[in-house]
Amino acid sequence: MTGKGMASMLVRWRPCALALALLVGLPVAAQNAIQSINTTQQAGTEVVRIEFSEPLAAVPAGFTIQVPPRIAIDLPGVSNALGRSSVEINQGNLRSVNVAQAGARTRLVLNLRKASNYKAQLEGKALLLVLDAAPAPAAAAAAGPDAPTRFAEPLNTSAQTLKEIDFRRGADGAGRVVVELPSTQVGVDIRQQGQTLVVEFLRSTLPEAMKRRLDVSDFGTPVQFVTSSQSGDRVRMVVEPKGLWEHSAYQSDNQFVLEVRSRKVEANKPAQGTVYVGEKLSLNFQNIEVRALLQVIADFTNFNIVVSDTVVGNVTLRLKDVPWDHALDIILQAKALGQRRSGNVILIAPKDELAAKEKLDLEARAQNTALEPVRTQSFQLNYIKADEVAKALTGGGAGVGSPRLLSNRGSVLSEPRTNQLFVTDVQAKLEEVQALIAKIDVSVRQVLIEARIIEASDSWGQSLGVKLGAADYTGVNGQGPPGYGFPTGVRVTGTGNINAVGAQTLQPGATASFTDTQFVTLPATGINNFNPATFALSLFTSAANRFINLEISALEADGKGKIVSSPRVITADQVKALIEQGEELPYQTATSSGATALQFRKANLKLEVTPQITPEGNVILDVDVTKDSVGRVTASGFAIDTKHVKTQVLVENGGTVVIGGIFEQREREDVTKVPFLGDFPLLGYLFRTRTKSTSKTELLIFLTPKVIAEKSGAR
Repeated sequence: MTGKGMASMLVRWRPCALALALLVGLPVAAQNAIQSINTTQQAGTEVVRIEFSEPLAAVPAGFTIQVPPRIAIDLPGVSNALGRSSVEINQGNLRSVNVAQAGARTRLVLNLRKASNYKAQLEGKALLLVLDAAPAPAAAAAAGPDAPTRFAEPLNTSAQTLKEIDFRRGADGAGRVVVELPSTQVGVDIRQQGQTLVVEFLRSTLPEAMKRRLDVSDFGTPVQFVTSSQSGDRVRMVVEPKGLWEHSAYQSDNQFVLEVRSRKVEANKPAQGTVYVGEKLSLNFQNIEVRALLQVIADFTNFNIVVSDTVVGNVTLRLKDVPWDHALDIILQAKALGQRRSGNVILIAPKDELAAKEKLDLEARAQNTALEPVRTQSFQLNYIKADEVAKALTGGGAGVGSPRLLSNRGSVLSEPRTNQLFVTDVQAKLEEVQALIAKIDVSVRQVLIEARIIEASDSWGQSLGVKLGAADYTGVNGQGPPGYGFPTGVRVTGTGNINAVGAQTLQPGATASFTDTQFVTLPATGINNFNPATFALSLFTSAANRFINLEISALEADGKGKIVSSPRVITADQVKALIEQGEELPYQTATSSGATALQFRKANLKLEVTPQITPEGNVILDVDVTKDSVGRVTASGFAIDTKHVKTQVLVENGGTVVIGGIFEQREREDVTKVPFLGDFPLLGYLFRTRTKSTSKTELLIFLTPKVIAEKSGAR
């Protein structure tokens, strides 16, 4: 045989040649041969004529594939005498015919333009394949989008009872309606009506206990309700999904599965569960051997499938527009099989057989490791410390229960002076260590973090008060009680004290003093440790010897201040850095013995930050900023005024972000007055004092990270 296509088909057929020969129970030796393949048009239909060297004993078995449209005919005991593996037709609905021979079996694959059914008949030494003029898919499309799709033809003559209807949630969030059929002969129709799916099981009945409406909204799938009922000679099941959805159906033996999943609308949304990306196909087989079905998958995918001799049994399968890798998983799950891929070769065997084989491989590998001679290799480290790598290799890393990377026979020695690592182990482990060091022994980028802490304050205060007093000395110069007056010519002042009680002799021209008499004392209060300014006025009548004293005090203060602190620190990527400045205040504490001990607490400016450079060049900062200062004095010592921010923020390289701010505003107004008198208009100002104050404080913290460019030639 010649041709690349024939060679590819032979490679895929050889592992299954013996099984296919046993399938039909014919001898391996080929007694017949294909002589020619021709096509003709008869009454609007296409007829494919295959000439043999000997007449066939019976009409051969075959099957159709909807997507892509193909017809496959198996010819046991027949060889290929055409001299080529492909026959180009390009006439009507037929594109070409592929001929693949494996041992004593030959398969004809008719590649069609549209899906079509066929009829086979024998005529002497020829096999005639008559293709239908009107394919079933075209008729279904002409019937409209809501027309029922015949999923499976009814083969039963009498009504059969469904066994069970169940609902399950798939691994990818899909809703699965699972129906246990009484046999593989039950026909199934599926159609979409608006936003619902209608599934009808032909020539079947439903037990009374299963005629119910299932609320499955709590499963977290697109399906909300599943309603099952009897409708004439068929069972009608209505599935009500929500949102955007799509559905698929398949049948494996007596189990029918309708799967409804959410339609993906976000291109960048990560997929959940298993994602099937294979080309879609449709399969419809009744009681076909599993090995032959796997061969159909191999022909469709151009994969080389190797099937174990222990894979046996038949399966009934119906699939419509299902990705081929999904179809393969369904077949394997139905027969408890597993697969292992290596390039374009798929090994299929029972799961326990694959597990046993892998176990043997691991044991053999472990034995080889135990017997293989060890060797020593040195590694020169440039950026990471050798002792840190040595701890990681022996399982002594930072994590609890860190795994040991070396084998049980391996050992490692670190030399800190030259920063070298000497590893003794088998060759495979040495290669793993070399690959690990190549990834971790690299230069780490550095980040400069600058913080600006701005404290601004604005204060204003005003205080206004009065003092009001009066004195009546009408008894002076003999006009009062005896011994209480002043001789003529004596000058009286308002300073000091005099003893006006009792006999007192003063000479003319002398100076005497008296104490001011005050009945209203509401002066202004001091602000910022300054006393208010005062203005005093005294009214005196010499004839009546009466005094009136008025003192006005007032003070206004306005203050503004700003403190800017700018700590900065440089550190490596994902390495914590700390910088602080301030003072430590001593305080005494009591010990357990009753004595006192001297301890210190900090009042400082601190910046603690851990940067992480993202792949886009931005910087993630885990930052802790503290701005403490010495506060008021208490009985136990100095208090500490604290300002603290701890957060995580993402900042672009060289950008500035405000990570926190505190704004505080205080307004206060105090009025002290003499009851009733202080409420008089205008005159009331002489009997009250008034104080107003306003203060504003604001704290802002800015952060600016800058990634330091690597030097040219750095690794």
